[in-house]
Amino acid sequence: MAFWDQLKAKAKEMNSQLATKTGQFRNKEFANASMAMCALIAAADGSIDESERAKTAALIASNEALAVFPPDELRQKFDWYCSKLSSDFEFGKVEATATIAKVKSKQDQARAVIQIGIIIGGADGNFDQYERAAVRDACFAVGIAPAEFDL
Repeated sequence: MAFWDQLKAKAKEMNSQLATKTGQFRNKEFANASMAMCALIAAADGSIDESERAKTAALIASNEALAVFPPDELRQKFDWYCSKLSSDFEFGKVEATATIAKVKSKQDQARAVIQIGIIIGGADGNFDQYERAAVRDACFAVGIAPAEFDL
């Protein structure tokens, strides 16, 4: 089985697991951390073009794991993080990472945020080095070894 087939299968499995768990995570910190993670994935290469932003927003809206949250709120928060990253990438990255770090004390939620990053990053079949690095940084922010997710 090719690497991308394995990645797609793993992402599908993670998405199923997340759909089951996220009902328990109905809180603002988890929603914010998830949108910060998605924005970091969209901006992983240092910039966000409109098509990439729209594609990521569509993935968020169709993701079963995030369906427990009002789509408009998710979109607004995602756009907010994207704007921060677009105006000053380094500062936006620090701010998004700090938001993700807020779920560090809730390791089940932290793992779910990391899984969302992997799912969003690999949704196009190309989980590139920049996206992998963004997820790896998020792992460090929440105190999870990147190796746990084969990063």
